[in-house]
Amino acid sequence: MALDVQVLRSEIQKVYADVAHDPKKGYHFHTGREYAEKMLGYSTEWLDAVPAEVVASFAGVGCPLSLGPVHVGETVLDIGCGAGMDSFIAAHLVGPVGRVIGLDMTESMLAKALRWREECAIPHLDFRRGLAEEIPLPDGSVDVVISNGVINLTPDKGNVFREIHRVLRPGGRLQIADIIVHKDIPPEARDQVDIWTA
Repeated sequence: MALDVQVLRSEIQKVYADVAHDPKKGYHFHTGREYAEKMLGYSTEWLDAVPAEVVASFAGVGCPLSLGPVHVGETVLDIGCGAGMDSFIAAHLVGPVGRVIGLDMTESMLAKALRWREECAIPHLDFRRGLAEEIPLPDGSVDVVISNGVINLTPDKGNVFREIHRVLRPGGRLQIADIIVHKDIPPEARDQVDIWTA
């Protein structure tokens, strides 16, 4: 049985649509401000600058923005941005002369991100629907790519990294936090959608 990529994406979207609507429901992963601040090391200053509803739907696994500096005026791409917590923080770091693009495939997460972007009036912060395997940006257009707990959910990781390489400018940086499996997963298990989403 081969993995049905469309079914996989649909199931992942269902899980994260739930997180957008009901972040405290209880999942197989952590969510929210207390987790981000106390377990992952996000600064209080950063989190205070993000709408509370956006922070509530945070479901990352680390703090990619702590892996290196993000400078005023840079362009940042946030792959799998969800409701946009890392994107909002990056927008604060790059300032109004910079640009941040959040990319996600889940409509409910994007709707939340866009609503709060409008509410906060941050014109240099943009959210788009798209896939990590098909980034809708031109070659060499990004200074920093961040991603938080997302690449592990993509079925074609090689293509994700090719796309990241394509959109990064020469000297650009990749700062990701993700889940790494230290044991090989049997081929039959890789084709089970519930293993990816449980």
